Amino acid sequence: MNKGKHSLKWVLLDLIERCNDLRSFKQIHAQLLTSTLVTNDLVVPKVANFFGKHVTDIHYPCNFLKQFDWSLSSFPCNLIISGYGSGRLPWAAILVYRWCFRNGFVPDVYTVPAILKSCAKFSGIAEVRQFHTLAVKSGLWCDLFVQNSLVHVYSICGDNVDAGKVFDVMLVRDVVSWTGLISGYVKAGLFNDAVELFLRMDVVPNVATFVSIFGACGKLGWLKLGKRVHGLVCKYPHGKELVVRNTVIDMYMKCESVSDAKQLFDEILEKDIVSWTIMLSGLVQCQCPQESLDLFGEMRDSGFEPDGVILTSVLSACASLGLLDYGKWVHEYIDSRHIKWDVYLGTSLVDMYAKCGCIEMAQYVFNLLPSKNIRTWNAYIGGLAINGHGKEALKQFAYLVESGTRPNEVTFLAVFTACCHSGLVDEGRSYFNQMISPPYNISPLLEHYGCMVDLLCRAELMGEAMELIKKMPMPPDVQILGALLSASNTYGNVKLTPTMLKSLPKFKCQESGVYVLLSNLYATDKKWAEVRNIRRMMKEKGISKAPGSSLIRVDGKSHKFLVGDNSHPQSKDIHILLNNLANQTYLEGPIDTLS
Repeated sequence: MNKGKHSLKWVLLDLIERCNDLRSFKQIHAQLLTSTLVTNDLVVPKVANFFGKHVTDIHYPCNFLKQFDWSLSSFPCNLIISGYGSGRLPWAAILVYRWCFRNGFVPDVYTVPAILKSCAKFSGIAEVRQFHTLAVKSGLWCDLFVQNSLVHVYSICGDNVDAGKVFDVMLVRDVVSWTGLISGYVKAGLFNDAVELFLRMDVVPNVATFVSIFGACGKLGWLKLGKRVHGLVCKYPHGKELVVRNTVIDMYMKCESVSDAKQLFDEILEKDIVSWTIMLSGLVQCQCPQESLDLFGEMRDSGFEPDGVILTSVLSACASLGLLDYGKWVHEYIDSRHIKWDVYLGTSLVDMYAKCGCIEMAQYVFNLLPSKNIRTWNAYIGGLAINGHGKEALKQFAYLVESGTRPNEVTFLAVFTACCHSGLVDEGRSYFNQMISPPYNISPLLEHYGCMVDLLCRAELMGEAMELIKKMPMPPDVQILGALLSASNTYGNVKLTPTMLKSLPKFKCQESGVYVLLSNLYATDKKWAEVRNIRRMMKEKGISKAPGSSLIRVDGKSHKFLVGDNSHPQSKDIHILLNNLANQTYLEGPIDTLS
C-alpha cells in the first residue's frame, strides 16, 4: 500500500510539473485529496509554483490553503506567496497575503521577504513601505533576512535614500547587506557612492559585490582602482568565475585599456557568448574596428554563432572602416538566419550603409524598421548630411519632429552638418535658434559652434563667424580656428586676433593641417620669424605634413600606400590593380576603395 502511494506521489508530482491550465489541475487536485497527499512537503511547492505561473484568480489558491492548519506551520502560505512572487503575477502575492491575514494568518520572518520580492517585481514602493511598517510593528524587523530584503527591494525600486537608512541602522551586516546597497548605488548611477561603500566593507565580498564594483569602476573610468580590485578578486576563488572575468574585461574596455582586456580574454580557456560580446563591442568603442572584425572571425572559427548584439558591433566596425561588402554580408547573414531585427540592429544597418555611401540602402532599411528611436533618426539624418543630401536631411528632421520624437544634441549636429555641406546658411541660422529656444532649450556644445563657424566661413561671412566665436561660453578649439585659418587663406578678408593666434600652439593637436595653414598665413604677411617658429614647433612635437594616401582592400586585407611611395611590398601589384580599375577591367573577388 505504502509502495503504491509512493509511486502515485511521483506520478502526481510530474503531472503538476507539466500542467499549464486550471481545469487540468483540478483533476490532479482531486487525486491529491483522495490520496491524502495534498499536504505533502514535496507536493505543496509544486502546487505553489503552478499557481504563480498559471492562475490569475486567487480564489482557488486561497481555498486550497483552507486545508492547512496555519497555527502549526506558515509553510503553505509562504510558498503560495513566493510562487506568485516568482511568477507572472507578482501583485497577486499581496492579494493572497491579505486574504490569509484576514483569515488569521500570522506572518513570520519568511513571509516578509517573500512579499518584498513580489513588490520588487512591479516596483511597488508604496507597498514596500507598508510591509516595512508591518515588519517593525510585528517585531520581525530585527531579523537579518528581513533587513537585507528591505535594503535590496528599496534599491531595486530606486529609493537609495531609504535603502541607506535601513543599512545604517542595522546592528549586524553580512555580505548580502553590503552588496545589496552597493548594487543599488550602481544601478542608480551613483558610482562614487558605490566605490566609497565598497572601500568601507568589513566582510569578504562575494561574486555579486565584485561584479557591481567593477561596473562602477568602468563607468567612472577609474583604471587604477579597477586594477587594484582585480588584484583583490584574484586572491579569492571568485576570481576564476567566468562572470567575474567577463566583468573585469568590460571594466578594462570601458577604461580603454585594450591590452589588459586582451590579456585577460586570452587567459580564459572556456569563453561564453558574453565574453566574445564584451570584447568585440569594447574594441569598437575603443576605436579598434579592424581588431574587432579579426576577433569576430576567430569567434566564428571557435564555433560560436553571433547574435544580434554582436552583429550590431560588427556593423559599427564596418561603418568605421567603410567596408560595404562586409556590411552587406552581415545583412544577408541576419536575413538568412532569421535573426530578429530590433531597433539597435536596424540602426546599425542604417548607420553602416550611410557611412559607406550607400544612402539608398540606408533609406530602404530605415523605412523597413517598425519602430525607430532618436539614434535611428540621427543615423539616417547624419548619413544624408555627409552624403550631400542636405535638403532631404532637413525634410527628415521635420518628419522626426512630426513623429513626436524629441531631437537631441546629436540630431542638431547632423542638421548643422547638412546645412554646412549644402551651403544652407539661412536654414543653419534658423535651426541654431530653434535649438537654443523653447521647447528644446539645448545648450550648444563646442561641436555645434564648430559647424556653424564652418558654415559661415564657407559662405564668406567671416565677420558673423567672428561674432559667433566671441559669444561662445568656451574658448574655440583647434577645429574652429582651423576653419577660420582656412577661410583667411582662401578669402584673405579676415584677421585672427593675436589671442587666437597665440592660443594655437597650446593645443595638443597632432594634425599637421592647422599648423600648415597658420604657417601659410604668416608667410602671406611676410612674418618669416613666425613661420620659422611654427616649423620648429612642428618638429619639436614630431608633427610632419602627411602625404596623400590610399587604402585598398584586396582579398579581405587592407593595404595603405602613400602617393609616390614605391616601397610598399605590394605597391607594383596595387598600381596594376588601380590601372585595371581605371580601364574598367573586371577582377575576381570583392574590392573596396576607400579615401
